[in-house]
Formats: sequence, C-alpha cells, structure tokens
Amino acid sequence: MATIKGGCMCGAVRYECNVEPAFMANCHCRDCQRATGAAYFPTLVVPRKALKISGEAKYYESGGGSGKLIRRGFCVNCGSRLFALPELIPDLLGIPAGSLDDPSMFKPSMDFFTASAQPWHQMNPELPKFPQNPPRN
Repeated sequence: MATIKGGCMCGAVRYECNVEPAFMANCHCRDCQRATGAAYFPTLVVPRKALKISGEAKYYESGGGSGKLIRRGFCVNCGSRLFALPELIPDLLGIPAGSLDDPSMFKPSMDFFTASAQPWHQMNPELPKFPQNPPRN
C-alpha cells in the first residue's frame, strides 16, 4: 500500500496516512449529497489515529444518514472539504477521494445509503448495494 496523501485546494491543510483504508465506498445519503453538492460522497475510511494532519481545519457538525452526528472538516482558507468524523464509527475517519494527491487509488467496494441515491446518477452495477448503512463486521 502506498502512503495516502492529500490536502485542500490551497495547500494550507495536508494529510498523510501509512495504513490500508478500512474500506473505500460511495455514500449516497442526503447529508453527504448536501455536503458535497454531488450525487454521492466517494470516501476512503481510515483509522483516525493513523492520519497525520497539518494545517488548520474547521469542523461543522450535522446529522448523518444514520441519525448519528458527523463532524465535517474543511480548510479555513479555501473551504475545501477534507474529513468526515462519524459518531457511528468513532475510531474511523472519512477522506474525500477527490482530495487525494492521487485520486486514481480510490477503488470503492460498495455503495451505501442507496435508498437516497439520485435517479440521474448511474451507480456501478458491479458494486454491492446497501439501502442504508452497510453491515458492520
């Protein structure tokens, strides 16, 4: 596994992680749609303790599709969205695939909250689909 590196648009906030993601997925909940302004949130989920962050991120708290709170981090300078800290999985953190230095490393393994998926977005038919949260192992 290559080191996961990325950051915001202006470069004021950078992150790095040297562990394999717990999973990579596309979240289609309405909260993620509103937060991204897109049909879904492509996210790499990593252990919070493994992610090293430099620079200042500000956090906004809102309700997620699960009904639990999510703290979403963004750059105070350029506004780029960088982190999702879901209360539901407190040891993990989501990183938007688009913020990666090499976004081609993103390989989603599932689509979840598909009950909220937009009809104008064509999901990959080869990925498993979950109407709400995926099962937790």
